[in-house]
Amino acid sequence: MLVIEDLKVKLGDKEILRHINLEIKPGETHILFGPNGSGKTSLLMTIMGYPQYEVVAGKISFKGQDITHMTINERARLGIGMSYQRPPSIKGLKTRQMIQICSNNGVDVDDLAEKINFSDFLERDINVGFSGGEIKRSELLQLMAQDPDFLLFDEPESGVDMENISLIGNTINHLLQQDLHSTPDKSKKQIVQERTKMGLIITHTGFILDYVTADKGQVLYEGVLACRSNPSEIFKQIKEVGYEECIQCAT
Repeated sequence: MLVIEDLKVKLGDKEILRHINLEIKPGETHILFGPNGSGKTSLLMTIMGYPQYEVVAGKISFKGQDITHMTINERARLGIGMSYQRPPSIKGLKTRQMIQICSNNGVDVDDLAEKINFSDFLERDINVGFSGGEIKRSELLQLMAQDPDFLLFDEPESGVDMENISLIGNTINHLLQQDLHSTPDKSKKQIVQERTKMGLIITHTGFILDYVTADKGQVLYEGVLACRSNPSEIFKQIKEVGYEECIQCAT
């Protein structure tokens, strides 16, 4: 569903990503590790279509379409959604209004908010005065309303206390697991179901691995995807020997 081929990206005059090759299939969730400044957020922003991240070589395909030069709103309409590490506060726009804007199916805003204990924040301005955990839940609520096919998460456990991490982790896992594509089996007249949603999650702490069923892990180091393996094994190696040793062992 998502294919990135030999991608090279510049931010201003600086090359920040090079020779990125990545494929995420329907139903897969990938974990992205890497030290600060390695290009992880830049990769997510490039996939999302932020214009300051200039693609100078390579190609991004989603659902069989070339989206390399599509705008953010075009990609969102195709089914890509993102939860940001540091989203802005927006004075004058109520959370309820934002959820209604995000929704393309006329969802029940109150019902969604109740699922993540966010009902008391619906009439407050977006992220204004919110704690770290409240901001993350606000982001999740917007994704729940959008219901995208491909979900990008930039450090969802960052700035979240232990009281909120389980709620956020379980909600992310539910978002990634809930979409079942129904296909009629004409011979048996039954419904065959398979997961179609995809996820790409940046993590530093690894806490999200306690809640999310992840299929593959990658390390992004100095703008290059250096290895691919089981995400729990990668994280264990990072904790034991650090990123540089991890990459040397894996390449």
